[in-house]
Amino acid sequence: MSTKNTLSLVIGSFVAGILISFQIPAFADKNDAGLPVEELRTFAEVFNAIKQGYVEPIEDKKMIANAISGMLSNLDPHSSYLDADSFKDLQVGTQGEFGGLGIEVGMEDGLVQVVSPIEDTPAYRAGIKAGDLIFKLDDTPVKGLTLNDAVKMMRGKPLTKIRLSILRKGENKPLELTLIREIIKVQSVKSKQVEAGYGWVRITQFQDNTIPSLAKQIGDLYKEGELKGLVLDLRNDPGGLLNGAVGVASAFLPTGTTIVSTDGRTPDAKQEYKATPADYLRGTRVDPLKALPEAVKSVPMVVLVNSGSASASEIVAGALQDHKRAVIMGTQTFGKGSVQTILPLPGNAAIKLTTARYYTPSGRSIQAKGIEPDIEVEETAGGVKPMRLREADLVGHLENDRDATANKTDDTSKTKPDAGHKDDKGNEQAEPAQPARLEYASASDYQFQQALNLLKGVNIIKK
Repeated sequence: MSTKNTLSLVIGSFVAGILISFQIPAFADKNDAGLPVEELRTFAEVFNAIKQGYVEPIEDKKMIANAISGMLSNLDPHSSYLDADSFKDLQVGTQGEFGGLGIEVGMEDGLVQVVSPIEDTPAYRAGIKAGDLIFKLDDTPVKGLTLNDAVKMMRGKPLTKIRLSILRKGENKPLELTLIREIIKVQSVKSKQVEAGYGWVRITQFQDNTIPSLAKQIGDLYKEGELKGLVLDLRNDPGGLLNGAVGVASAFLPTGTTIVSTDGRTPDAKQEYKATPADYLRGTRVDPLKALPEAVKSVPMVVLVNSGSASASEIVAGALQDHKRAVIMGTQTFGKGSVQTILPLPGNAAIKLTTARYYTPSGRSIQAKGIEPDIEVEETAGGVKPMRLREADLVGHLENDRDATANKTDDTSKTKPDAGHKDDKGNEQAEPAQPARLEYASASDYQFQQALNLLKGVNIIKK
């Protein structure tokens, strides 16, 4: 049986960006049910047996931490225990700068699984891919390590080297890659004018500085002239902060428009977020979106998404789709429709706890389903579907409470790496070569070119 535990840690001083909520509720004051005395007595007996009889002495602090970690990791793939280092990394990471290799990872069958490499990082430049399984770090086997232990081994001072031994589907033998650690600075928003009157804005992660960065980038595009069309690129954006998603959607929607709602068991978890400064500003009274040109509310838009678009990306895509503000193009998104809340603990530790599901303005739950594009366009002109990892593939994922069909894994989205391809006569053909690393918004970016064609009124598919 496969055991998979995705904690979404980014190697370096950062916990990865599919965190949606960064709040500190007083859960300790909301205990209605009381404590299960008999079960706690059993726990105490097990604790004492380990303390007295285990072959080697174990610190009380470590046993408690392991127990907390076990409780959380068995809830769902996104609830986890953060020790002091991981909690500090989480806080630093939302600012967009951290140290390490630049990969978001989880755990599968005791091996470190790559969820996604981050653009412009050592991991990205080395060609590490989503789905890669890391089985050795330098000379240390990963089997037997916890995910936190493996993450700590991959951290280190900038300019130091680490060797990763990798299993990759479709490869006959393991790969060995040597990476040099460095300080990672993630640029949250990128943009350029691709042609006269047509702009491209890409959001890589939703961070503290995403809203002001977006406002500046859009303002710069309009300084070059009025826009006839805009592509908002959310592909392979794993998400980030909730207020960032609300702010990005607010840039393109009328003031007061509903962006997203959340629902859970506690009053704090029942919220509705609108396109108002009170819902997207944090720690500042200056609204960066106020200076945007009014035309940005009506410029024709295409939003590009894929299976790597998760969480905050899905909030934005869902809001723009429900309000018919933009055409969503690409492939079905990841399907992370849950809210994580941070609860600090003594000793500078914390827990990341799933506390709610979020819903699009029309009431759709994206959990384990994702956003279905208005126009489906694969990554290449040939329509070959690459291997995809989605929320529904994660063991123990939270179920979709409003769409039962969403909780089934779509095995058809996974291309078998050892399966040959057949031509139109049924003859076996060799597996196509892996495509080169995608350069976004380039002439070779097929999905982007189709978005541009749509904005220009050109048929995207010619039969």
